[in-house]
Amino acid sequence: MPPRSLRIFLALPLLAGLALLHAGPAAPANSVYRWVDKDGNVHYSDHGGSPQAQPLKLAEPPADPASLADLEIVRDGDSSEVYVSNRLGGPLEVDIALTESSNVLANPSLPLRQLLPASQRVLISRIEAAGSAVASYSVGMTAMPGDPSAMPEDVAYALPVDEKSGWHLGQGFHGGFSHTDEQNKYAVDLVVDEGTPVLAARSGVVMQVESAFDRNGLNKARFADRANLIRILHEDGTMGVYAHLKENGVYVRVGERVGVGQQIGVSGNTGYSSGPHLHFAVQVNRGMRLVSIPFRMVGGSGFLPLPGK
Repeated sequence: MPPRSLRIFLALPLLAGLALLHAGPAAPANSVYRWVDKDGNVHYSDHGGSPQAQPLKLAEPPADPASLADLEIVRDGDSSEVYVSNRLGGPLEVDIALTESSNVLANPSLPLRQLLPASQRVLISRIEAAGSAVASYSVGMTAMPGDPSAMPEDVAYALPVDEKSGWHLGQGFHGGFSHTDEQNKYAVDLVVDEGTPVLAARSGVVMQVESAFDRNGLNKARFADRANLIRILHEDGTMGVYAHLKENGVYVRVGERVGVGQQIGVSGNTGYSSGPHLHFAVQVNRGMRLVSIPFRMVGGSGFLPLPGK
């Protein structure tokens, strides 16, 4: 189960007087006027420069409900403000950069890396034309959940399913099927029937939920990012991930505080999965890299046989 990371780009022409604009593939939802002069030249402006000017609506692409954040450009006269809205119930680290630029200045300058608080909309930078020539730019954003300064504590995690659920350990740490990358190297798959109650293995705040996916398969390219999940932020900044949940099988909301043993959802078989099971991992952000870390987990019969590293 891959991390929920995000990379997004917006392109926007920035007006410099009545300079000709080039509309990029995505632009903020602000009105721009278009008209054709007597010589057949097409002009654009953020105000009508001719009685024949017709307003155009530059629509942003619809927000992806699975996204971690929303990148937004707000026009303010001849400049633009770059905002990012953190959708998560916990910290989100973002990298913002000008991927293409012509005749523009950004304040603060870009690229810029910033940690955003939970559920906050933050002004990142203001972009202005650097002169009277045509000005245009593209903004790129990469986002990653978690605070990179998190210091994991040595905690014994509770079994995230009932001891009497008939579970057994499938893949453990370093599992050869899908526990081979750094996001999942230290993860466990608890094989349980679909619909088995999933319990919080540690208390914390619900940071992220996804529950709309309804399919599974062994095509990694197609299904790797299609697993329903719950991400819970712990007090030490680590994040517990519960994945492959059933469609509509999430019973908690972003921002909700949960306690150990509380039912948070039901298991399923969504995403890159060979059969019904619960995937559990503890992750940290290590400088825009989501990394799984070793953990101890205890059930009714003692600690699960997991290596220390």
